Amino acid sequence: MDLARFTRQLVDIESITGNERRVGDFLFTELQRMGFTVSRMPVEGDRQNIWAVWPENARPEIVLSTHMDTVPPFIPSSEDETRVYGRGSCDAKGIIAAQTAAALRLHAQGIHVGLLFVVGEERDSLGAHVANEHPQGAKFLINGEPTENRLALASKGTLRAEITARGKMAHSAYPELGESAIDKLLPALARLRAMPLPSDPEVGACTLNIGLIEGGRAPNVIPDYAHADLLYRLVGPSEELRKQIIAAAGKEVEVEFPLELKFLRFRKVDGLPTMVAAFTTDIPKLTNWGEPLLIGPGSIHVAHTEGEFIPKSELHEAVELYSQIARKLS
Repeated sequence: MDLARFTRQLVDIESITGNERRVGDFLFTELQRMGFTVSRMPVEGDRQNIWAVWPENARPEIVLSTHMDTVPPFIPSSEDETRVYGRGSCDAKGIIAAQTAAALRLHAQGIHVGLLFVVGEERDSLGAHVANEHPQGAKFLINGEPTENRLALASKGTLRAEITARGKMAHSAYPELGESAIDKLLPALARLRAMPLPSDPEVGACTLNIGLIEGGRAPNVIPDYAHADLLYRLVGPSEELRKQIIAAAGKEVEVEFPLELKFLRFRKVDGLPTMVAAFTTDIPKLTNWGEPLLIGPGSIHVAHTEGEFIPKSELHEAVELYSQIARKLS
């Protein structure tokens, strides 16, 4: 397999979350052509996960998995001597290429691994959630995300918090007749920013990002509504942190937690370099697919950027690493 070419073919199919159908169709056709038995796993509308196995083993003990969707905007592929560029090149279409090549190599050695490529990882892990309702008896799930080909010892979890303030509209010339929702939201956010966060000696600190703030009607209207979306990167259980967030936010705002992906620790594999992933993955939604491991080519630091790329050398190295791990787990 020409890894760079296959990666570029995938990158050049726009698959921003919610629009994964075409890249799934491409993989369905290409994997069938390579000799896999391929099936579509319906998720939502025309969105489908792709599940591929070898005819000799329809229920493999080891599954290689990653996601087909990307963040916006679409950026077509290009390449030079050392890198493939474009949206999804490292997150995670280059990983799809490397996992497919590893499955081909392992098949030639008599080891039959499965391939699970899912939709929706960049938004809500919906594809992984649906896949978890249809486990195939695997003992190990090797999930691919950009870790620079280092095996993750842990991955931080995610806790989304939504802070909402409500007030009363009035003419800004007469503020005493209204009640500013923004004036309620800002002190709550200040308290949350000042709140101490937990830390783990091996994984590091829990972090907070205030990613979205919205509210108000116009400069001359006292705002009756204000809202903020916060994201915490977890380094442990969330129960106590949730209580602290509610207390710090105060009684003048409403607090909701619409999403949590749990903090996880993973097994070691002798001889492989390691890292800690500060990002989250589909793994917390794939609990029925066996014991998880996390490793993949590319750097998370260039994922989601205008200049996203994957080194060609890491693509080739990843094929060997996936093959090596699968042989050790077999």
